[in-house]
Amino acid sequence: MIQTLSEQEQLRRQKLSELIELGINPYPADEFNINANALDIRENYERDKLNYKDISLAGRLMSIRDMGKACFAVIQDASSKIQIYIRKDDICPGDDKTLYDTVWKKLIDIGDIIGVHGYVFTTKTGEISIHVTSFKILSKALKPLPIVKTDESGNTFDEVSDPEFRYRQRYVDLIINPQVRDTFKKRSQIVNSIRTSLNNAGLLEVETPILQSIPGGATARPFITHHNALNIPLYLRIANELYLKRLIVGGFDGVYEFAKDFRNEGMDRTHNPEFTVLEFYVAYKDYNWMMNFSEQLLEKVVLDLYGKTIVTVGDKEIDFKVPFKRVTMYDAIKEHTGIDISNMNEDELRGVCKNLNIHVEPSMGKGKLIDEIFGEKCEGNYIQPTFIIDYPVEMSPLTKKHRHNAGLVERFELMVNGKEIANAYSELNDPIDQRERFEDQLKLQERGDDEAMFIDHDFLRALEYGMPPTAGIGIGIDRLTMLLTNNVAIQEVLFFPQMRPEHKIEEQ
Repeated sequence: MIQTLSEQEQLRRQKLSELIELGINPYPADEFNINANALDIRENYERDKLNYKDISLAGRLMSIRDMGKACFAVIQDASSKIQIYIRKDDICPGDDKTLYDTVWKKLIDIGDIIGVHGYVFTTKTGEISIHVTSFKILSKALKPLPIVKTDESGNTFDEVSDPEFRYRQRYVDLIINPQVRDTFKKRSQIVNSIRTSLNNAGLLEVETPILQSIPGGATARPFITHHNALNIPLYLRIANELYLKRLIVGGFDGVYEFAKDFRNEGMDRTHNPEFTVLEFYVAYKDYNWMMNFSEQLLEKVVLDLYGKTIVTVGDKEIDFKVPFKRVTMYDAIKEHTGIDISNMNEDELRGVCKNLNIHVEPSMGKGKLIDEIFGEKCEGNYIQPTFIIDYPVEMSPLTKKHRHNAGLVERFELMVNGKEIANAYSELNDPIDQRERFEDQLKLQERGDDEAMFIDHDFLRALEYGMPPTAGIGIGIDRLTMLLTNNVAIQEVLFFPQMRPEHKIEEQ
């Protein structure tokens, strides 16, 4: 691809050459020692001014205001922004004013990364600033940043908001939209809070294969690749469930994994083909224990994040204070459709879907039909955290049958703000029953359901060695982050969401 340079890009390359001619390396290799950051200075300077008499700070130039023999500029580091003040006679105390008149005023641009030494002071207008006594170019930017304006109070307007640009050039998005960086900091806090709770509960963090010979543990269409040395097809995992349960068979009482999963399905505001799921499994527990544990886990995450249990999502306030509401799936459907489907066969369910104007495919079995009814007519009504419990057996091929109600399994999904956040079971540990469920999935494959599960013979063999009663759960980290950071699109909580290539990919 031939690169066409804009006038601004050509000018910056010319400035690069002039810096080199002056003997200035625009990309120096030596370390620049930093002893302060912008946020620390702004928050703590007034309390202890003596600590800010000799500071070193590095960051990106975001604006420059020229005043002749002096200028104000704004520098942005990883923590925040701060104003800097540069005066010609301080930078160039001798007769040679090249460093100010030529380098600073003519060859430095917005977007360049510089390091500054100096001391902190307060301007006549009351703004905490750095009086620069020396500076160093650390990286010359060859592309201009999109123009973003701020008012005197620091409020941003004319920010870049085009999603196509922001998702494709996330590095620029992070520079010019500080609130985006805050979203990803919160994502890290969410993961760390969960990890701490699971570690404190005695669970072991583990890693399981991403390349799998059988895409098991969920009903989804996999990505397929090929291993040349073994000459076999392999699949990117759609779930890590079956491997984690193998570890329970092996004698671990509790294991968890933050897993990258991959599903070859459509993309929209809540789905990306690559996503992150937390799954954990605890031996000698059931889905009732898991409901109690998971609601306490999420309450703690919210408290760690905001210091309270209430989160604002759009125009709604969602309260994660335990306990969460519990509703059976059949009761949910009856409440929101007026129809009791608890004893219906597949043909009757198809009739219900037709009457409710729900599109279904001929390949769908009873479980998928019930899932479509719930998804279309019920799911969006559950705004406050609600456990939907006791699913039909046809919807849950890896779940233990209900101890009291025939035809149901011990499963729950957690609904928040009209979306599924978590899915959990009393895990099926009867190898004979599990084999029969896999065989039922095989029949659905033969009907054309390309999301039906494969038979995993090695997993069945593991169960035959004996797996203790176990509770397991999967929590969508991307959706949880969307919820807790008030974002409506999954692309907002993924650094690099999947995008259509900008340029045609040449065949090798």
